[in-house]
Amino acid sequence: MKKRNIFHIVLFSGLLMFGISSCSESRELDLIPMPRSVEHHRGTFELSPETRFYTQLSPESKQALAHYLEGTALGRISFADEATGTKGIELTLCDTTLVPDAEGYRLEIDKKGVRLSASTEAGLFYGVQTLLQLLNNGDGKSLPAVTIDDSPRFPYRGLHLDVSRHFFDKEFVKKQLDAMAYFKLNRFHWHLTDGAGWRIEIKKYPRLTSFAAWRPFEILNEWWTGGRTYCDQNDPRAVGGYYTQDDIREVVAYAAERHITIIPEIEMPGHSEEVLATYPELSCSGKPYVNADFCVGTEKTFEFLENVLLEVIDLFPSEYIHIGGDEAAKNSWRQCPRCQKRMADENLASVEELQSYMIHRIERFLNEHGRKIIGWDEIIEGGLTPTATVMSWRGEEGGIQAVKAGNQTIMTPGKYCYLDAYQDAPNTQPMSIGGYLTLEKAYSFEPVPDSLTTEEASLIQGLQGNVWTEYIPTPEHAEYMIYPRILALAETGWSPAEAKDWESFHARALHAVNYLRNQGYNPFPLDKEVGDKPESLRPVEHLALNKTVTYATPYSKQYAAQGDQSLVDGVRGGWMYNDDRWQGFLNSDIDVTVDLGSETAIREVNAEFLQLKGPYVWLPKQVIISASTDGENYETLATVGNDISPEVETLQFKTFGWEGNTTARYVRYQAQSNGIDGGWLFTDEIIIR
Repeated sequence: MKKRNIFHIVLFSGLLMFGISSCSESRELDLIPMPRSVEHHRGTFELSPETRFYTQLSPESKQALAHYLEGTALGRISFADEATGTKGIELTLCDTTLVPDAEGYRLEIDKKGVRLSASTEAGLFYGVQTLLQLLNNGDGKSLPAVTIDDSPRFPYRGLHLDVSRHFFDKEFVKKQLDAMAYFKLNRFHWHLTDGAGWRIEIKKYPRLTSFAAWRPFEILNEWWTGGRTYCDQNDPRAVGGYYTQDDIREVVAYAAERHITIIPEIEMPGHSEEVLATYPELSCSGKPYVNADFCVGTEKTFEFLENVLLEVIDLFPSEYIHIGGDEAAKNSWRQCPRCQKRMADENLASVEELQSYMIHRIERFLNEHGRKIIGWDEIIEGGLTPTATVMSWRGEEGGIQAVKAGNQTIMTPGKYCYLDAYQDAPNTQPMSIGGYLTLEKAYSFEPVPDSLTTEEASLIQGLQGNVWTEYIPTPEHAEYMIYPRILALAETGWSPAEAKDWESFHARALHAVNYLRNQGYNPFPLDKEVGDKPESLRPVEHLALNKTVTYATPYSKQYAAQGDQSLVDGVRGGWMYNDDRWQGFLNSDIDVTVDLGSETAIREVNAEFLQLKGPYVWLPKQVIISASTDGENYETLATVGNDISPEVETLQFKTFGWEGNTTARYVRYQAQSNGIDGGWLFTDEIIIR
């Protein structure tokens, strides 16, 4: 099989020419992420057939580096047994006084040669990535004379991939590890289990991969609406897959060569439909296809999970094991006699505390075997142990709560880090689950909230981009969603916050997209970006601007936009509901009244809504618009129905309004929910003219 490597074609012909230079004309290096410190000098170092590597690395490490460099812009350079003097590249393991950070490096290039120093092999590796980028983004043989002192801002810089909803083979995973290493990402979070399919061989429980890894539908949505059943691997309808333990070991070793740690995720207690359909005795009902959460009241659950985790520990050397912990419904626990008995025996007051009991117990088991846990921010509910690390995905609040309790945190809020969201105008993009995350918005993310003290901020270990694959069935689609947005998070995780510059990054990202495409990846074509919804790009003037709004139904704190003035602030919403301009109402009608301040002649009232079936965002069933001069007696101006079905899969916008002539001080706008449980209504502005 042809070896996949991101580094074997030289693509770019030059460097961006701006910035500050100490000795020569001003330039900025075409690198992602941007280094911490760059000092420019005159001249270049020219690679030639005589150029050699010299390093003090052990023979094993030297051989591993040589193997890694095969096919790259540095791959044609051989290693010398003695110091090269001039015209060579020296890689030196130095004292921590010169390079204190374990992933940091110092790179000195002049016309005589290259000197790369680091206190660890990881630091040398990242310095090599900088050399590769300088060559690949230049002419392939010239290195600019610079001194670079570099180290990452955060120790955790991650990419998450969900392989449960749609399976991606080991070669695809290794290909992404190549790109991660090139852009100095160092954690791969492998989401191996979920309700849509179990993806890791567990020898003690073979039915997990002969049955729970397969479904009789290729596309997740078809499975979701078609009964959510599984099938045997030899069923002619079977779609899915899994990694053998040998596959896992191969990928783990491949990642280690690139100084990437793989963190496996085994979901619990929720998102476990595939396990409970296969081993129903682990559910509260004891029946397949009934429950999604493990039964915490039976010891069989803990026996199963501990046996699984023992095999996972044997395969993955990572310090952390991710145990999920998110979105457990917990409903079955309320009626389950065994769960209720467990709660009574352990003096647990709620099902949230029952989940915490389970998480604590699994954590103790992992601690006893030399490992620690990471979980999604729901593991905070019911109490958090000091050794648990929290991934904050439902905004930043979970991370703030965790660090204030003294726990380490990885920031990965959906608004900035969920790479399955639309990245451009939805009508130009493949189907998505929802959300709108442009490259610029991803780049704007600041992982450390201003509200934290210096001590609390030190507990934020980094950030992670997440790829959930409900609507991502192919490798090409996955890469389209990952790149280039993961590069924005890579720079945020590595470069100093004060050094970030959007215009500079955008120019470098355009080059990186071309590079990735020429390496066989399928990135989003950044040069063809359409941009945000036109209405959102400029304020709108109307009679209700900055007037008082009274809410008879409250908006959701999760999607409050700008609060009580959001619907009359002149700001229109963009392509998606999560842009802080659309105001959301959950399981509720909208009933608001605008006070114009005095009787005013009006001829038009309207508001726009959006619909996207995946995240349960619906258009209203109908809208009633009425007006009053005294605030007590209202005349109905219009009742407007909805003609767009909630079954439509694609993003829809619809304006519900009235036109005519009347005089009023108060305008009441009522939007009726369609009654689907868990449904949202979103609107951005009530425009009155």
